[in-house]
This record gives sequence, C-alpha cells and structure tokens, in this order.
Amino acid sequence: MNLATRSAPIAAIATAPGRGAVGIVRVSSPQPLLELAEALTAAKLKPRHAHYGPFKAEDGSPIDHGLALHFPAPHSYTGEHVLELQAHGGAVILQLLLARVLQLLPAARLAEPGEFTQRAFLNGKLDLAQAEAVADLVDASTETAARSAARALDGALSREVNLLRDALIQLRLFVEATLDFPEEEDVEFVQQADVQGQLKGLLERVQAILARTRQGALLREGLKVVLAGQPNVGKSALLNALAGAELAIVTPIAGTTRDLLGSSIQIDGVPLHITDTAGLRDTEDVVERIGVQRSWAAIAEADVVLFLHDLTRVQDADYLREDVRIREQLAAHDGNLERHLLHAYNKADAANAQAAPEGALAFSAQTGEGLQRLRAELLRRVGWQALPEGLFIARERHVRALAGTAEHLALALEQVSLRQPPLDLVAEELRLAHDQLGAITGQFSADDLLGEIFSRFCIGK
Repeated sequence: MNLATRSAPIAAIATAPGRGAVGIVRVSSPQPLLELAEALTAAKLKPRHAHYGPFKAEDGSPIDHGLALHFPAPHSYTGEHVLELQAHGGAVILQLLLARVLQLLPAARLAEPGEFTQRAFLNGKLDLAQAEAVADLVDASTETAARSAARALDGALSREVNLLRDALIQLRLFVEATLDFPEEEDVEFVQQADVQGQLKGLLERVQAILARTRQGALLREGLKVVLAGQPNVGKSALLNALAGAELAIVTPIAGTTRDLLGSSIQIDGVPLHITDTAGLRDTEDVVERIGVQRSWAAIAEADVVLFLHDLTRVQDADYLREDVRIREQLAAHDGNLERHLLHAYNKADAANAQAAPEGALAFSAQTGEGLQRLRAELLRRVGWQALPEGLFIARERHVRALAGTAEHLALALEQVSLRQPPLDLVAEELRLAHDQLGAITGQFSADDLLGEIFSRFCIGK
C-alpha cells in the first residue's frame, strides 16, 4: 500500500453482515471530519460525546435515526480523525449510510480488511503484537482464549518483550563500545561487566517467555487430533462422546464412516479440533477408498494421532496383524511418528473386553469411563501445563521469533565463554537477537509481513 493510499480517508461497515439491533459505519481520515459530521447530522458534534438524531440523505430526508460519535485525532482508535455512526442493524440501511458518507467525502474509499487496525499500528496507537491480539480477540473460540487475547491487547506480551529488548540494548552498547579497545583488554572488560552472567540471565528470561508463548499459541491455534485405526474400533463413537452430540453415524458395520467428520470442542479452555477418519484398510469400495486417502492426508497434518484399539478383539490374530500393518503405514508416513502417536483402547465396558496393556489408556466411548484421563493426556502430549490466567495469546511467528532470539543469545554465550572472546561475533549475535525481538512488536517488520497480517482481519476492523 503506497503513501497516497494510506493517507486517503477510509470508510466501512464495522459490524458483521446480516440483521442486528445495531450496525456501525466507521470513517477514519487524516483530515478533520467535522464538515462530514455536520452534513450527516445537521448538528455540531462535541468530541467523544454521543449525539442522537437523524442521519440525513441528500434531499434532507432521514436515512435513519441513531448515534453519531466524533473522535478528533490523535485521541481515537486509529490515531486519525474518526466518525462512528450507530444506526439500526439492517443491511440496506447501513449500505445507504455508507453510500452517503462516500458521496459527502469524495476522497474516501472503502476500507480494506484490517485497515483501521493497521492505521492504529502505523500511527503508534498499538504495536504489532497488540494489533494481532485484536483479531485474536474477535476470533477467540473459548473463554480462556478470549481472556488471554485481552491480556495481549492490553500489552502483556509487548511489555515482556520490551523489557528484554531494553536489557539487550544495554548489553549491545557495552559490547560494541568494548570493540574500540585493544584485544588484550577484551577479556578484562567482559569479566568486569559479567557479560557471561548477563547473557545467561537474558537467555533464561527468553526461554521462560517462550514457554508461555507456546502455550498462548496453542490457545489460539488449538490442537488437531485425528482418530485413526481399523474399522469399527469406536472412532465415531469417541467423536460423539467428546463432542457431546451425535455427529457421526455409529453402527456395528465396518466401513460406516467413509469421509472425514470433524468437530471443535474445548478442554480446559484449549480448542480441540477432532477429525474422525475412515477405517484404515484396503477396500474395493471406490467411495470408501477415497475416504481412506483423505484419512492419510488428515493424519499428516495432525498434532496428535489417536490410534484406537478394540479391547474386544485384541486377542484376534487377524486383528493384531492388521494393527501392525497400520502401525507400519503410520511410521512410513511420518518418520517422527512417536512424537505425536497416542495409543488408546476402547470398549472397556464390554463384557468380553480384555485387559489393556499395563499403563495404557483404556476407556469406553459408550459410558464415558476413562475419557477424562484421555482428555488430560491429549493436553499433556502438546505440552499444555501453564495456568491459563498467566498466559497471553500468541501466534506461531511470535514463537519462532522468540526461539530465534534464544538461539542467537545461546551462540553469543558460547562465544563469550571462550578464552579469547570474539567480541565482533558476539556483537553480531546480539544484533540478530535484537532484530528477532523487534519483529514481534513490529519495530523490524517488512511491509509484506504487515500486509499478510492485516489482510486476515475482518473489514471494518
């Protein structure tokens, strides 16, 4: 987006499509909007006060009656002059109101997705982590995720990052100043300032924030769980039990499920995206074979593959051979399978059920026995352990940036520990660590990254 495009006034309907009690049209402009407000309302609006009255069409007739609020720059969401018109939430009314705004303000254009929040970022009202938290708050699928997004919007993650950045800047200043002295004095300077101790402390702080950020990313992204196994082991019954609804058809006929079925639930505030797959077997049925192919595709993208076994058939030789074959296929599809494969044994309530292997997860999708232990194990497998109230929601790019920061600090610490520390290399690693931290809050962000982030917002936000 070029400078001319960024400086043009923008307008959009800021509420979701469809009927509602209230709908909002929002305008943001670098230039004052008092003339627009007066033309629409036939009144002089007092800043940050709600004014009730008609919104006038070109011929003076009312389009609707509602509230108008004027926020002069810089005291607004975007940091520009902002006008909000709150009308009744009918689609036609809002379109008429938006058209009237664009008629009165010819320089204005329709806002792109996320452009109001992007202007807030560009005008210093929010940093990039806070701007992303706006979208995360809108998209939150659980109460825990919403509370964590609100903390990130309030600046919880940004404050942690800024404290690290300030400490890193001080260390960079010292190391780079030391480069001006002769080499034989480098060791003495490093020892006097305890650069090694400072680096260790910084690395520990980064690793602690990284752990919390990984938890926050899990709150945002959720956990992808794929139910896999032979036909008729109870995958669909487990999906229904976890979802608390009859989402899948359950019959004793092998091959009942022929396509992927999914549901999103939550466990301790963590979104869980469960996919029930077709039974993994060789089949001549064309439709079922396509379902099996889709099952393998879903397994490849899973965080956890829940491999279900049938306790009523664990002593059947043919059944065991097929389980071994599926296990080998799973390993062939994923060389690091053990990282996210979880074995679980269903039908523990059946009269002819055999004992599960010692320490194995046994449950009944019919009675619910053992399901709570299964839920807890799913969370444990992805490292969920932090207290939700201490978290801020985060994104995968935040995790990568913090991991990169930790990597560069570890390399700097390794070099400082040498008998003759190469301070020029130490300074470079500290600079790279600083850049990684800056990418989180947007201090060092490329335009294409900004475009990718804000394009995922809804229009009007």
